[in-house]
Amino acid sequence: MSTRVGFYHLTRSPLDKALPKLLERARSAGHKVLIVAGSAERVAFLDTMLWTYDPASWLAHGTAKDGDAALQPIFLTDKDENPNGADMLVLIDGVGATKIDTFTRCALVFDGNDGEAVDAARAHWAEWKDQGFQLAYHQQTEQGGWEEKATANAAGG
Repeated sequence: MSTRVGFYHLTRSPLDKALPKLLERARSAGHKVLIVAGSAERVAFLDTMLWTYDPASWLAHGTAKDGDAALQPIFLTDKDENPNGADMLVLIDGVGATKIDTFTRCALVFDGNDGEAVDAARAHWAEWKDQGFQLAYHQQTEQGGWEEKATANAAGG
């Protein structure tokens, strides 16, 4: 499989601080991004947050209410879909996806202070390792960056 899945373990900053930085990096690398959240309310929160997280910056994005999904460089949803033809999938709130293999990259971002989120991430790791995806586990550093701590692949690593 060619899909690379990164697990991003939040230990220092909350999702609303870390996610924009991950998205900026993904966009600068040329990725079209799909974010799947756990609820419509969470999508609405992220929609507002991505416009306002930094007064000097913004991340162009849209949701179903905006229409023209195919034109959105970042699309927010709470459904297992890919209406903007993204090549990178970002999963939050413990959600999974059925078609990870249709993306070149996947990032599962989870809060290390939430036991349920950690358990869900562990379950996804085991499932996706068994399916042969290339996995990498990243833990947030003191400075808010990411350090790779573990990898796994089809060979069982």
